[in-house]
Amino acid sequence: MIVLGGLMLLRTRRLPVVDLHTDPGTGALHWLPTLPALLGVAVYLGLVIRSTRPWPAGRTLCWLLGTLAALATTTGELAEAAEGDFVAHMITHLLLGMLAPLLLVLAAPVTLLLRTLPTGSARRVSHVLTSLPVRVLTEPVVAAVLSVGGLWLLYTTALYPAMHHSSTLHLIIHLHVLIAGYLFTVAMISVDPLPHRRSYLHRGIVLAAALAAHDVLAKHLYVHPPAGVSASTSESAAMVMYYGGDLIDLVIMVILCLCWYRATGRRLPARTPGATSRRVRCSASAT
Repeated sequence: MIVLGGLMLLRTRRLPVVDLHTDPGTGALHWLPTLPALLGVAVYLGLVIRSTRPWPAGRTLCWLLGTLAALATTTGELAEAAEGDFVAHMITHLLLGMLAPLLLVLAAPVTLLLRTLPTGSARRVSHVLTSLPVRVLTEPVVAAVLSVGGLWLLYTTALYPAMHHSSTLHLIIHLHVLIAGYLFTVAMISVDPLPHRRSYLHRGIVLAAALAAHDVLAKHLYVHPPAGVSASTSESAAMVMYYGGDLIDLVIMVILCLCWYRATGRRLPARTPGATSRRVRCSASAT
């Protein structure tokens, strides 16, 4: 809803646009992520077809929508507008770093992969999931620093204007935002197997701290625009970042609380015979 509001704002407002882009190679790079994105969709759909058990259509829809959200930040009108308009850039941040990771995580790609792989290959994937690098990268504190800390580094240093002068740096930052956002969401609410998952309390504290750090950054940008960005544009972008980020984080928080409630409910007395309930599917974790 906030993202749509930001898009409408781009259509109706007439704010001064600062052209930070000087590297013609960046325009060509906008189409570079299309091929791996289409490949990812093809592989996911292929795994769905190969699965011996029915796969929830909702998860497939999440994968498709997550891919579209990520692609919208690199191709099309929004990506082009983001080159010179900080509000458009902030919308791409919400799509690429928050909404797309949330949808991709809810698609449970690892679970689908383990379902369809032969036993030997599935065991190798499980071994990777238990490895030290995966354990470190999916530690909530580390994932939060990579995600929110990376944004602080981007917007409070010369990195933001520099990314518009280097096509390589532009691509690297986009990849970092997507991967860091995905790792953070996995660390919080992944429905895929994660052997070293931290407790719900630990994740809840880190999520609250990350949300606060994200909001503080938005308030900072409201008062201190990045180099080359007008004050009025930065104020609008900061509001998109603040309210849009809170909305997506609220969804993550609700899912985390539902999973926590479900895990705690397993230790409560049995329900009255005949009673039914709807539960959110969560991966096993410590409480």
